[in-house]
Amino acid sequence: MLFKSETQELVIEGMSCPHCANHVKEALEKLGVKVKSVDHKSGLAEVKTKTKLDFETYKKAVEEAGYTLKEVR
Repeated sequence: MLFKSETQELVIEGMSCPHCANHVKEALEKLGVKVKSVDHKSGLAEVKTKTKLDFETYKKAVEEAGYTLKEVR
């Protein structure tokens, strides 16, 4: 049985290097989402999940990694 995946884009402030992006990636993976990409230059992360997560769930994970979530698209 196939499940439809949802893609969400996160706008994150405070990442300044690839190491920062890796911290964000690890934090998001703990939520059970598949992280397609995290780009410290653009401040964007793209995730795939079977169920869309809400802003507060992502915000908590991103803040615990030391960054600021501005928007979920």
